[in-house]
Amino acid sequence: MMFVREILSDDTDKSVLNTPMRANAFELSDTDKIKKIEYHFAQIMNTLGLDLKDDSLRGTPKRVAKMYVKEIFSGLNPENKPEISLFENKYAYKGMLVEKNITLYSNCEHHFVPIIGKVHVAYFPGKKVIGLSKINRIVQYYAKRPQVQERLTEQIAQALKDIFKHNNVAVVIEADHLCVASRGIKDTESSTITASFSGEFEKETVKQEFLSHLSLNK
Repeated sequence: MMFVREILSDDTDKSVLNTPMRANAFELSDTDKIKKIEYHFAQIMNTLGLDLKDDSLRGTPKRVAKMYVKEIFSGLNPENKPEISLFENKYAYKGMLVEKNITLYSNCEHHFVPIIGKVHVAYFPGKKVIGLSKINRIVQYYAKRPQVQERLTEQIAQALKDIFKHNNVAVVIEADHLCVASRGIKDTESSTITASFSGEFEKETVKQEFLSHLSLNK
């Protein structure tokens, strides 16, 4: 079973795309954040009754703190936003360019458990093209923060439109949410699809051409 959410993003209010952050979110250094998270996670483990003197558990609070700050939530820090360079479209390629099956690992902001899936991106080149690996880096940057899939879809789409300086961009995300699969309803069969179509991709024929590459229009 699939849950589908389609977003037409040309009229999207950019302010709603921002991840909710405090105004003073970056007053602490990464080192200070790791220390605070380590302390508080140790308190959580202790409250659960775990023995932090055990060899297997002793280093867990620090490991989790470093993972949060330096890895899975590193996209919260704008200093980690990838620098993107465009290249001259010297081949004058005018067709649709699709990069599909980009690996997605994120975390649900409601339960802090993983979102795992694939991202598919398409655009029409103008005078400039983007290095393919840079699209992956954009996806990873916005994925590495507490997320909801709808916002992640639009953040990726908006970032690409800002880079290309045009709206001819499409983004589709297919993902499994462990907040659904591993807890609550415990449904391991359902997946969620979100889609953002802008510019030329709002035309039904163009949209269907893109989806045909993904086998999602069947």
